[in-house]
Amino acid sequence: MSEHLLEIKNLKKTFPLRNGGWFGKKERMCAVDNLSLTIEKGETYGLVGESGCGKSTTGRMIVGLTKADSGSILYEGKDISKMSEREFRPLRKELQMVFQNSLSALNPRLRIGEILEEILQIHGEQDKAKRRERVLEVLEKVGLSEEHYFRFPHELSGGQVQRLGIAGALIIHPKLIVCDEPVSALDVSIQAQILNMLMNLKKELGLSLLFISHDIGVIRFISDRIGVMYLGTLVEETDTERLFANPLHPYTKTLFAAIPDPYIQGGDFQALTGEQPVRTEDFQGCAFYSRCPYAKEICKKQAPEFREVEPGHKAACHCIEK
Repeated sequence: MSEHLLEIKNLKKTFPLRNGGWFGKKERMCAVDNLSLTIEKGETYGLVGESGCGKSTTGRMIVGLTKADSGSILYEGKDISKMSEREFRPLRKELQMVFQNSLSALNPRLRIGEILEEILQIHGEQDKAKRRERVLEVLEKVGLSEEHYFRFPHELSGGQVQRLGIAGALIIHPKLIVCDEPVSALDVSIQAQILNMLMNLKKELGLSLLFISHDIGVIRFISDRIGVMYLGTLVEETDTERLFANPLHPYTKTLFAAIPDPYIQGGDFQALTGEQPVRTEDFQGCAFYSRCPYAKEICKKQAPEFREVEPGHKAACHCIEK
């Protein structure tokens, strides 16, 4: 039986909205609402959905950059969502994040070697020779050379910057890396290089990955299991090949309609229309109701249960027969 490295239960995060001016009604937007998922040791879990569905907010809560309103995040059995900053600090070495724009996280006045050595120094490595040795080792693992140790961030290409972002996550021996759209701004050929590198590093180092993307083709390439997210909730979850062979949720089918035919195994899928609504705390019914071509009256009033429709295949839809 597989062992959970990370288990999220009923996670919720809201942000304030202002309607009617400063003295009007104050509402809160649910960026993540009642989200539950698990990531196993050594697994790559792909989280896919359109922009604004709460994917990045979920990733930031996992690594402690954003606090959850409610719910729990169990890492190796410990609820890290309830920890203070002092309690959580030792776990930062094990939970790392690679950002979409890694360049913005780099100090432009420091050389690459200094940036990476600073990470090690913060986490307790005071021996300069050991820091340099570890930095050169990690640079080699991500496809950079000793020459890059002396360069400034602005002297790197886009692909090299993302490699450096991955190096910064790897350098302190993490167990789980949250990859937030790490290849979305890169050329297709460079995307493939980065994805292949991540897959090789995962096997070599025994890593687990949460890979966040809006590109379902990229998600298929790298993921063992996929969770489809819409408006802060999971609407479908199963292993990669099963999802592409038999998508169940109407939203998943609309995602397939937006990608080239070689990615999918048949099916006449209808493209998505309309804008994603704002989910407030008094939101009722199915998250996808306003854009779903199969919506019924019950969909507007009652949120569907996220249930196992087939063995190993979960979905949240009133229109799916068990």
